[in-house]
Amino acid sequence: MFRDLTQPARSRSSIRRGVGSSVRLLFAELTRDESRTIARDGLLVLPVGATEQHGPHLPVGTDSIGAEHVARSAAATVADRFPVAVAPTLWYGSSPHHIPFGGTMSLTAGTFLSVLMDLGRSIARASFRRLFIVNGHGGNHELIGLAARDLALEEGMDVAACSWWHLAAEGLAAAGAREIGRLPGHAGAFETSVVLALEPSLVRNPRPHRPGWVSSVGSIDVPVRVERPGSWEATDGFTDSPAAASEELGQTFLKIGIESVAAAMIDFHEGSPSAEGTPDERKRT
Repeated sequence: MFRDLTQPARSRSSIRRGVGSSVRLLFAELTRDESRTIARDGLLVLPVGATEQHGPHLPVGTDSIGAEHVARSAAATVADRFPVAVAPTLWYGSSPHHIPFGGTMSLTAGTFLSVLMDLGRSIARASFRRLFIVNGHGGNHELIGLAARDLALEEGMDVAACSWWHLAAEGLAAAGAREIGRLPGHAGAFETSVVLALEPSLVRNPRPHRPGWVSSVGSIDVPVRVERPGSWEATDGFTDSPAAASEELGQTFLKIGIESVAAAMIDFHEGSPSAEGTPDERKRT
């Protein structure tokens, strides 16, 4: 359904199998025996997102769609270096601030963290050694970091967690992302550009135009985070001007995000100790 933008000529099957590889990339398509190679030597990637309102013009799956695309494309890029598989995307996140708008299916922060912990525990006890979480929803940002810390402490596995647009923030800013609106904002020019690049038919018209996009609700890149009751409702569900978005910008933003996540996956895998034994045995040492 979604176009891969890392290489224009790549077919959909290469995302499922990796660049120039016959190895299956999607965890859901592996047998239990095939998964053991990933557990022992490779990297399991978990995309996480949300199902929540994205203004009057974007689909409620925007965050999950973006995270899944970036995670799969980055994994396909690194598949010739080490075994890698992409787990089914977690389409539900912590989105209580969007419930008043409708179109939102949310987990509480505690439940979302518990889900990540349960998933991590299960794969650790199946002898997986490395987990890389790729997030696409701002409301999950702090929680994926907590999950990474606690899984490493409890289960003796190596865990990395990032929000793809946060990891790539420097490159995205250099490409003009902050000049058109918030990064990532919510349902504004950045996210609208990403969806235009992935599937333009999902973006409804007319796109809202909002001059003076100064909203700071939900910002994670500030020294002091301030949240006030009713601040999200005042935005009408989007933080800046979606009219400033373009498919071309979205292609650029996705390319930068995919390259950044792929580079982080390589660094994480190469920096991960190749200790003998299961994660449980490593935890006890």
